[in-house]
Amino acid sequence: MKIYTKTGDAGETGLWGGLRVSKDSLRVHAYGTADECNAAIGVARASGIDAGLDELLNQIQAQLFVVGADLATPGEGGANIPRVGAREIEYLESQIDTLEAEIEPLKQFILPGGTAAASHLHLARTICRRAERWAVSLAHEEELSADVLRYLNRLSDLLFVVARVANARAATPDVPWVSPRFE
Repeated sequence: MKIYTKTGDAGETGLWGGLRVSKDSLRVHAYGTADECNAAIGVARASGIDAGLDELLNQIQAQLFVVGADLATPGEGGANIPRVGAREIEYLESQIDTLEAEIEPLKQFILPGGTAAASHLHLARTICRRAERWAVSLAHEEELSADVLRYLNRLSDLLFVVARVANARAATPDVPWVSPRFE
């Protein structure tokens, strides 16, 4: 199978089930940004992270493929497409609760930074938030599972916590935000 098909040369792409849409449609923005988040998580994993967090992020990357498939499948089409649901959201919540027990509660805002892995995780978090915004826009126009929206919301929370834990496990402090003072 060749990597290029030439079917997208006119600015359209195919969704699950064969429907053709513009490459700048809300649906393509949503699943494309989820894919971008997945790639950013991969960069974070390659930046040096401990084995436990690496395994968690591996699970998240696999689940983001399900999110992407869900977002790329309009309505009830694709009966064989896995969908995210309550179980996957509960998994994220349990991981957040477990990991938060390792870190000090926040007393102020922090800047994205610390270790390279934590910095990349903060970037992945912001990309996840963008995917969520695209999915919200899509949900205003077309039917979309509310579980996808909840999943992306929790995932961004998890990525924030994982970034903080990555710093803590590397004995690197979070970067506190200090209000700039211009005189």
